[in-house]
Amino acid sequence: MQDLDIQGLVSLPDARIFFDPHFLPEKEADLLFERLLKEVPWQQDDIRIFGKTYPQPRLTSLYGNNGRTYTYSGITMHPAPFPPVLHKVQRAVEKEAGQGFTTCLLNLYRDGNDSNGWHADNEKELGQNPVIASLSLGGARAFHIKHRSQKSLRYRLKLTHGSLLIMGGSMQHYWLHQIPKTKIPVEKRINLTFRQIP
Repeated sequence: MQDLDIQGLVSLPDARIFFDPHFLPEKEADLLFERLLKEVPWQQDDIRIFGKTYPQPRLTSLYGNNGRTYTYSGITMHPAPFPPVLHKVQRAVEKEAGQGFTTCLLNLYRDGNDSNGWHADNEKELGQNPVIASLSLGGARAFHIKHRSQKSLRYRLKLTHGSLLIMGGSMQHYWLHQIPKTKIPVEKRINLTFRQIP
């Protein structure tokens, strides 16, 4: 797996990726992390994988501005209204992405045992070529991507505190991504994934 050392907008086969490792200033990122950790109603749902049910290996929460549910891996989440703590960062992410977002799925990775397996954000309600904006707070974690058919295209990107990753183009059709487990000691990480559910 090759390290993907990027900053700014990069085109890969069948995908466009934007990465800013310093999207939020450190102090602003620190404050947002602490508030979300304490104020978000975190939950752990059961997830269905290949017909079997397991506790999801992370905590989640969903916010939205239009009441639309979000369903993945047998889980249907019902959004709470966006809290004031997210308004400023949502506007900043929307400005960078060049589009509005209706929904934010938050993930809390408590330690290296929490993870997110290989998947694509290609649920029907997200539309044809969804733009997914992912803001990372807290401990750095590895982010892996691999092309579905071109097996040699496998990359690793380090998602750091205050960084913003935007996945666009046809990426969700042709690529898979994951946050793998790690035995290296890591701090808690909160990931905000902004998306459009019309």
